Order: sequence, then structure tokens, then C-alpha cells
Amino acid sequence: MPVIVPVRDLKDTNKISELCNRERRPIFVTKNGYGDMVIMSMAYYEETLGRNSVYEKLSEARADVAAGRVNPLRKVLSRQRAKFNVHA
Repeated sequence: MPVIVPVRDLKDTNKISELCNRERRPIFVTKNGYGDMVIMSMAYYEETLGRNSVYEKLSEARADVAAGRVNPLRKVLSRQRAKFNVHA
């Protein structure tokens, strides 16, 4: 269930800050009964950015695999062993 608050509640910034940090999800702000803004804590925002970055990298990796832009594992491991002077 989304958390929805009217814009007039933004006057109590401490209460809104506590709500954002407690809920750890977006808070929807309405104006005259309609959606107007979304606010969230910095921690949740940073988590969201991190998650989006991972999804973007996974999407790029899938595209590379689909296009055949991959190296065999044996070749990758050989290069890494040489780079870090590891003998198996």
C-alpha cells in the first residue's frame, strides 16, 4: 500500500523526514487530491540508484551475450592468472 500525504503536511518537515526514513520507500504527495510529487529518504534514493546501476549493467551484459561479444571462460581465467601471477 503506497504512503500518500497531502502537500500541506510538508510544513512539518521533521515529521515528513521521519516518515521517509521509517518507511524506506517513496512517499507520494498530493495537491488538491491529485498526485503532485514523490519524496524519499537519501538512503532509499541511493539504494535505488545502486539497484538501477546493477540492472543497467545486467542489460548490457545480456546484449553482449546476444551479440556474441563474449570470451570463453578458459581464456578469461588464463588472462587473469597471468595478470595476477597465479599458477594453478
